[in-house]
Amino acid sequence: MSKRALVNHRPWLLVGVIAALAYYFLWNNPIGGIWLILLKGSAVGFLAIYAWRRAPGLDGTILTITLVLSAAADMALELWFEIGGALFAASHLAATVLYLRNRRDQTAPSQRLLAIALLIGVPAVSYLLSSRADIAAYAAILGVMAASAWMSRFPRYRVGLGAVLFVLSDWLIFSREGAFNLAPLPDTLIWPLYFAGQLMIATGVVQTLRGEHPVR
Repeated sequence: MSKRALVNHRPWLLVGVIAALAYYFLWNNPIGGIWLILLKGSAVGFLAIYAWRRAPGLDGTILTITLVLSAAADMALELWFEIGGALFAASHLAATVLYLRNRRDQTAPSQRLLAIALLIGVPAVSYLLSSRADIAAYAAILGVMAASAWMSRFPRYRVGLGAVLFVLSDWLIFSREGAFNLAPLPDTLIWPLYFAGQLMIATGVVQTLRGEHPVR
């Protein structure tokens, strides 16, 4: 990578990580609700800028839209849980389109079984944790996203694993709605798992697309 590319593009990743760390350590600090909401949204928002600057073609545009919707959902969750969930569902649908456009040509039987397990298991576990049908319906979309990510041609142990981390983060959120008391795990792990998953997805997709279209 040229020095100019490093200066112009990768700092967005660094700023995103800094914003994510800042939010993690300040989320329960009374610095002002609106500032925390903006800080939370900026973490994945900076990943969206990185994707917009670095990922070429229609697939890059879909990735950017996915991340923008997620950043908006991060902020909306702090005010309206249902609106935040709807935005995340839209983000998962956009991501699913991206992954289905980039299906892997050949997959091992074990990998197909894991994708099926994600497709079925994500909504099932989500309902067990939350006892809520609306959350299970959302989780069905989440499961489709995770399964399609796992079966895509993008790096499986970056993009596929990133989607699984996203699922784990959501499961911890859903546990707050039901009878399972997993404290202190939700407060400790929801945000790190979520942002790590988004970071892995963004960088994995961008790396693949840039390798095929190095000049933008």
